[in-house]
Amino acid sequence: MEEKKMTGAEMATRFDPQAIESDIYQAWEQAGAFTAHRKEGKKPFTIVMPPPNITGQLHMGHAMDCILQDAPIRYHRMKGDPTLWLPGTDHAAIATEVKIVDAMRKEGLTKEMLGREKFLERAWDWKREFGGRIVNQQRRMGVSCDWSRERFTMDEGCSKAVREVFVRLYEKNLIYRGQRMINWCPSCRSALSDAEVEYREQASHLWHIRYPGADGGEGVIVATTRPETMLGDTGVAVNPNDARYTDLVGKKVILPIMNREIPVVADDYVEMDFGTGAVKMTPAHDPNDFEVAQRHNLEIITVTNDDGTMNENAGAYNGMDPLACREAVLAELDRLGLLVKTEDYTHNVGFCYRHGNTVVEPRLSEQWFVKMKPLAEPAIAAVKEGKTKFVPDRFSKIYYNWMENIRDWCISRQLWWGHRIPAWYCDDCGEMTVSRTDPTACPKCGSVKIRQDEDVLDTWFSSALWPFSTLGWPEQTEDLKYFYPTTMLVTGYDIIFFWVARMIFSGIENMGETPFETVLIHGLVRDEKGRKMSKSLGNGVDPLEVIDQYGADALRFSLVMGVSPGNDTRYSRDRVESARNFANKVWNASRFVLMNVSEKLEIRPEKLEIADQWILSRLQEAIRAISDHMEDGDFGLAATKIYDFAWSEFCDWYIELSKARLLGEDGESKDTAKAVLLYVLEALLKLLHPFMPFLTEQVYKYLPGSEGFLMLQPWPETRDAFDFPEEEKRMQGVMEIIRSIRNLRSEMNVAPSRRTRLMLLPAEGWQDALENGEGYFKRLAGASEVTLIGDRAEVTEKTVSAVTAAGELFIPLGDLVDFEKEIPRLQKELDNLGKEMDRARGKLNNAGFVAKAPAQLVEAEKEKLAANEQKAAALESRIAELKESR
Repeated sequence: MEEKKMTGAEMATRFDPQAIESDIYQAWEQAGAFTAHRKEGKKPFTIVMPPPNITGQLHMGHAMDCILQDAPIRYHRMKGDPTLWLPGTDHAAIATEVKIVDAMRKEGLTKEMLGREKFLERAWDWKREFGGRIVNQQRRMGVSCDWSRERFTMDEGCSKAVREVFVRLYEKNLIYRGQRMINWCPSCRSALSDAEVEYREQASHLWHIRYPGADGGEGVIVATTRPETMLGDTGVAVNPNDARYTDLVGKKVILPIMNREIPVVADDYVEMDFGTGAVKMTPAHDPNDFEVAQRHNLEIITVTNDDGTMNENAGAYNGMDPLACREAVLAELDRLGLLVKTEDYTHNVGFCYRHGNTVVEPRLSEQWFVKMKPLAEPAIAAVKEGKTKFVPDRFSKIYYNWMENIRDWCISRQLWWGHRIPAWYCDDCGEMTVSRTDPTACPKCGSVKIRQDEDVLDTWFSSALWPFSTLGWPEQTEDLKYFYPTTMLVTGYDIIFFWVARMIFSGIENMGETPFETVLIHGLVRDEKGRKMSKSLGNGVDPLEVIDQYGADALRFSLVMGVSPGNDTRYSRDRVESARNFANKVWNASRFVLMNVSEKLEIRPEKLEIADQWILSRLQEAIRAISDHMEDGDFGLAATKIYDFAWSEFCDWYIELSKARLLGEDGESKDTAKAVLLYVLEALLKLLHPFMPFLTEQVYKYLPGSEGFLMLQPWPETRDAFDFPEEEKRMQGVMEIIRSIRNLRSEMNVAPSRRTRLMLLPAEGWQDALENGEGYFKRLAGASEVTLIGDRAEVTEKTVSAVTAAGELFIPLGDLVDFEKEIPRLQKELDNLGKEMDRARGKLNNAGFVAKAPAQLVEAEKEKLAANEQKAAALESRIAELKESR
């Protein structure tokens, strides 16, 4: 990367991510460091990136996706596996069209004014201008995907794959066109699949309406939550076993307001104990009513327009908004004396996933569908047989539930932006042609008066082909043969049925095998209070702003450390600041090492001291644990392990243990410490690299003997020669004694400069270890002299003590405390505390304060007084103890 080798002396005094991230990423990309290479005989590690929408901007969910894919990609690349992370973007039919239409509205334009071709020109221009925005934002996160293979769901190759799959499924009678009940979004003015409908509980009413008998009798009372749709009623259904209505079946009732005679039919679908047991039938606006209508040959009357308003079939209510129509219908029913009663009712209402507040209308429409049962069965079997595993496994239940209860998939959308359905209609003979290529004439009659279907395919149709269309299918490319099936899919649990299920059945149908071995599911990134981030709550956080302030590595590490697969995580600035502090800790430790080590030295095992053996042994354990976690997909545990090793063991202990040797006169000991420091630092940088790529790459430049990029260096391997279980145990015992001494000194407020005598009573088998630890006790625990004793009876003066696994320790109390100074100091602290307690008691005894002050303020005063009383008692006890010991 650099012609002149940089040294530790040139390292900046603090880590400045903003100064280095862009240059490092550019260097990686220009050098082709992300490019995947096929290697015969070696199994690849492959991830296809869930393609973000071209309308999108990077949000915390994307940021989470980035780190959870980039970490295993970087790990496997360093392991030497042929590694491909294939990026791309999704055309996002509805979302993109909405954006473009909104922009056109500001110019006073509509789609219809422009026409299809001109509109699509605008759409492609919009894609060129804004479509790459999120891709560049992903680069800011440090993603190491192969940009040379970047794809787009509407590029030439993916479009060819879409048409090929459509035609194949049509030829197998798995795609059909027909009148079916679909989900209709009045805002999108398009059909939606079942997966695109979000159900929410809504408080409403159940209205009971009398339909008078055509013969002048009482007729029947029906209950409905949507009285406006009664204008399209063509029947009333009752259960054949309901004795209340036996005499009514086969007769006719009058539909109020419309004054239409409609039949009463008997059908098992009706639940006798719901409402009145009689159900109005609106076949054009309810899927269950439609099924009943098919069985009983009921007329089908649509009463709404594409935009959700009432149409001419609604009579006097033509053109009205449905809710206004509802109020008008209810008022008229009340006037007619036919509104029997109204009761409160809570039920699930479907809303458009894209337009969150738009109620989805069930509607009869001619649409294109995929026949799902034959495709779902092998996809269910693939997961049950373990060919694809969900991690965590509990998410397979969501998959099974969706697939086992699946309905035919409505794939047509009434939009212009997207893959246009490859079906043509002849105006002369009515023939429909489905073709891989655009026909120029009708194959049946030869007429050139043919027109293509106006609709486009559901966005998820092309996304379902992503794992193989991006690798070149339907062509049998070398990439397709080598990298398919892919290894892992990383995605959120919210799109298991939108996307994951569809990719699995599409892969099996078109490639003969499931598209990935593992589906790693992650949760949502929520705010500090556990709420979902949303525009309406105003609690969203822009990852780019976080990167600008703290750096990409801090954001990456904060989103992964300690997070377990499948579980939601809470974003907080504290977590990011903690990660930033960790990055600074690693930078400063690296700088210390490289200021002291200017050349690469070989580790000579026979020269290792116990501290060296301990850190090398701990490193072996860290390599094993982190590697295992990376293999298992538990990246949160891997990040936690490297954090603990780097901070608590390498920085806090080994560097401190090595300082005296680096400053000492023993040349061999100094060189051994240098060799171990550099060896462990280099391994630590590699272990941390998948999570903090910029920091580690920058530090690596300064390592003596380093060449090329750290991201392309081999992953650390364990060395049996560096496993020292006995020495590790002995050093841990010495460290535990040092920690105990530090805790005692901290509790007693002993100045760091104050030296004390130390007496140790070794536990069985620990004599040698404690003798050899004398230097560490003096340097790191403030011991002026160390004495090993054989019995507690040898302790003749007043001491403080602690017990550890390695033995008991005793420190003379007089060495820790200057009685003549400490007693007055503690007494002064107690006096000040007494004044504060008197003030608090006076406040709390004041009835006016207690009555008028906010409850939380009164409670805070009580808590503060209780804490001070506890502290005062401890001070009194300590003063008495010191007076007795004096």
